[in-house]
Amino acid sequence: MKSQKIPDKMAYRLEEVSRITKIAPEVIDAWENELYFLHAGQTGSGEKIFRKKDLEIILRLKELLDKEELTLAGAKRRIEEEFGIKTSVPVHPDRLKKVLYRVKEQLQDIASSLEKKSEKT
Repeated sequence: MKSQKIPDKMAYRLEEVSRITKIAPEVIDAWENELYFLHAGQTGSGEKIFRKKDLEIILRLKELLDKEELTLAGAKRRIEEEFGIKTSVPVHPDRLKKVLYRVKEQLQDIASSLEKKSEKT
C-alpha cells in the first residue's frame, strides 16, 4: 500500500476525509453504509467524524477499487485480511432465541428483586 501523508489527529471531519482522499462525501457515506468496519462517529452538533484507521481504510479501499480494479466485495475481503478485521460468524436464529430468552428471564428476575427491595424501603 502506497503510504500517503495523513495528518496525525484523533478524528477527521467528513469534509477533511473527502479532501484528503479526493472522494465525494456521498461516496464515503455509501461505503460506510455498505461496509460494517467503517465507523463514523458524531460530534455534539451531529457532524460526522472518522478515526485515523477509518481514513486509512478509505484510502486503501480507493486504491483497491481504482488501481487494482477489484469489486467492492473483493476490496472488502482484502481489507478484512490486511487490517486483521474479523468477520462475525452468523448465529443460527434458534440459538439466538435461546440466548435472548435466558437474558429476558434474568432481566425479569432482576426487576422482581428490585421491586421487592423498593417495597421494603
